[in-house]
Amino acid sequence: MSRADPSKSPAPPERPTPVLVGVPACSVEQLLAQPLVPGAPRLIDLRAPVEFEVDRVPGAVSEPLFNDAERQLVGTLYKQASPEDAYSEGVALIEAKIAQLVSAILARVGRSAPEADVLSAMEELAAGGKAALEGRMVPEVVESLEPDAFVVGCWRGGLRSQSVCALLRRLGYPAVLLDGGYRAYRQHVFAALADWTPPAGAVTLRGHTGVGKTLVLNAIERLRPNWTVDLEDLAGHRSSILGMVGREPVNQKTFESRLFARLAAGFPAGVAVFEGESRKIGDVIQPEPLWKTVRGGAAVRLTASVARRTQVLADDYLATPESVAQLRDQLPFIERRLGEVKFKGVLTGLLAEQRIDELVALLLERYYDPLYTHSEGEIPTALEVDAEDPEACAGRIVDWIEAG
Repeated sequence: MSRADPSKSPAPPERPTPVLVGVPACSVEQLLAQPLVPGAPRLIDLRAPVEFEVDRVPGAVSEPLFNDAERQLVGTLYKQASPEDAYSEGVALIEAKIAQLVSAILARVGRSAPEADVLSAMEELAAGGKAALEGRMVPEVVESLEPDAFVVGCWRGGLRSQSVCALLRRLGYPAVLLDGGYRAYRQHVFAALADWTPPAGAVTLRGHTGVGKTLVLNAIERLRPNWTVDLEDLAGHRSSILGMVGREPVNQKTFESRLFARLAAGFPAGVAVFEGESRKIGDVIQPEPLWKTVRGGAAVRLTASVARRTQVLADDYLATPESVAQLRDQLPFIERRLGEVKFKGVLTGLLAEQRIDELVALLLERYYDPLYTHSEGEIPTALEVDAEDPEACAGRIVDWIEAG
């Protein structure tokens, strides 16, 4: 019997050459055409939590490939070292959690966990480095989404979402890539808002602070669904110096996403009713076509007594202890605007002493009413309506609009 030569080590087993992986992709338009189904995500968003928090596609859920710290680390390596170093670090980070991520994604879309070894499938897909992985993935936009497909996306539809989509498909699941990622969605939103054409019947509710414009707007929506756009609700702000009290203001991108979703739903009756707002609502800015529509809409001027206005403002701004605390923090700014020598501590003192009627009356007389007269005094009035009873006021406005 011959003896093996100990100087010769056995050859390593040959690793199969990874085959090309098809990565079907859908456009933003195809994605948004899919109806939102309660409990079913429209998109699995693979971006880091900090990216998702800023804004996302309506109906998206977050299943991040990297957490915020990992994203920063990989990004730093990409800029300061090399794309290959960033790729290697990313693969190392993902290996430890890829099975958990795949299971979380599949749970989101109601699929069972894979029987195959997820880590082995990932290692085979990632073999050879960044360039090899990019070379073996073949993204292609499909003509239509299959009924059982689910969509994954990242910031620009790049390596993050392509690799996860390819892995899921190798494991036997009908994943589809969002072509262009969140960036394509943002471009779509920006273009849609810039090109928006309003319906012919644009109406703007106007009136002094506290007349209850939002109450009337909401009452109109109850009477005639899809007639109104509540810009303050979309912005999380009342468009005044105290507008954030009791609200949760949003950033520009979130505002635009919310606005896009509302305007995309349309106005079946050809009527759009807005509340008169400044171009800037808190920290967000209305797109030019919308602002021109709000500014130029037929002006329905609401009126109410000082007592009613006081009640409306107290109900709105002093609803919770947190709102009272926010108001207390903001009042010194108005005192400075009115004149620090004469008004320093006056408004905050009235609030501390619970002299709410006096506080509101002073705010209306010295601050809000002069501002209103200055900004809207020259806008012609098409209809004037008493808003003491919001429901009755809304009914009269609806009758007036429908009478043509």
